[in-house]
Amino acid sequence: MDVLESVQSVSKRQRRPGGASTGAADAQGTATDGKSAARRGGPSSPAVVPAPPAAPATRRAAKDAPERTRRLHAVKTATTTAEEEKAAAELGIPPTDQYGAGRAQRLTKAFQAIEAFPALAESRDRLMKLLEKDHVATAEIVAAVESDVALVLRVLHVANAAATPTSGRIDTVVGAIDLLTPAALQTLASGVRTFDFFEHSGVWDTTPERFRLHALASQHATDCLASEVGYEHRDRLTAISLLHDVGKLVLMHAYPGYPTLVHQGAGTPEQRVHQERRELGVDHTLMGGVFARRWGLPPTLASAIERHHNPEAEGEAALVRLGDMLAHYGQGTPVSPVEMLAGARAIGLGPAKLRSILYELPSAAAARRRHVDPCPLSSREVGVLQRLAEGKVYKQIAHELMLSTSTVRTHLHNIYGKLGAVDRAQAVLIATERGWL
Repeated sequence: MDVLESVQSVSKRQRRPGGASTGAADAQGTATDGKSAARRGGPSSPAVVPAPPAAPATRRAAKDAPERTRRLHAVKTATTTAEEEKAAAELGIPPTDQYGAGRAQRLTKAFQAIEAFPALAESRDRLMKLLEKDHVATAEIVAAVESDVALVLRVLHVANAAATPTSGRIDTVVGAIDLLTPAALQTLASGVRTFDFFEHSGVWDTTPERFRLHALASQHATDCLASEVGYEHRDRLTAISLLHDVGKLVLMHAYPGYPTLVHQGAGTPEQRVHQERRELGVDHTLMGGVFARRWGLPPTLASAIERHHNPEAEGEAALVRLGDMLAHYGQGTPVSPVEMLAGARAIGLGPAKLRSILYELPSAAAARRRHVDPCPLSSREVGVLQRLAEGKVYKQIAHELMLSTSTVRTHLHNIYGKLGAVDRAQAVLIATERGWL
């Protein structure tokens, strides 16, 4: 069962007389009402009451599962307000809620508002300076874009709008930079609104800075986890982890009092998700997935965003779920030890390895080397330059590689030419910065 169905399951229970539930089962988005009822025996319940046998209506609903799946898909893929309202009505979702306005209309306005979400001025300015240079490494442009959530959103949106059947859907910043021309990137960057920590103003106030800092902390933690488990598609994982909470921006614009009033009394991420479902009937993971689809981002991103708080998540969603917990832990906000251990098990890590990650994460390297630009050096030239970086002299390098000293000098001459370096120190620096060493 996907996240949307679990949210609707929660909403239905809340509308029933006496249908209140404790936080544990609802926060985890359990699949069926029967299973949720069986799990409500938490600290406030002295005993767990077994779920009753399925009623005739429930059995009939099971027969209608394919039709319900179609309707759920209609809600998630609706592209206009009218489509959203019609699809929601088929599922029994009320057109209005305690906030008075039409739900679909309000959310649509929130989706549109995110188009003006600002980027950090320093990130935008650095990107612009890089694009003005005649020769710049792709890795530097990628790093500048990935330093800010708004820039990532814009670049992926524009790249997917320009994608062709040959290029396919773009789910990484690296892929987007490869597709877009420098002129297109300059136009994009110059049109992005910006914010500065020292000049808070506008409707977003301090939100962009807090949002950016948590996104970067989550991305860093998730990348460390990916390295630990040997996950391969780390460029895509970077995009997902940076955008995982974009649904919070939607809810912030759609509902007055979010997140302060909605999250009242909630400490951990799971409790906050439960509060969102109880108070709003939706949560930020669902809204993030819907926004990503409307924004034209590929399903690989939307699905992982939508499932990043699901305890049954696998693959990239599971990595981002644990990375989000580690970011909260590092920022000093409450995290459930039980949920963190469960998240570690989901990606194949045990308690001992998780303790090691908790210890090492604050001092871990800020960013990994990106292998974006193809290396112009041959394997032999890389070997020579690597030994040069280790401080070895020509005779040592020649001995280790079983070459003559003159051959080593020839290789170094070729290396300088290919890298545009004037000496060994500059050659080592260039190769290291671009991830070739």
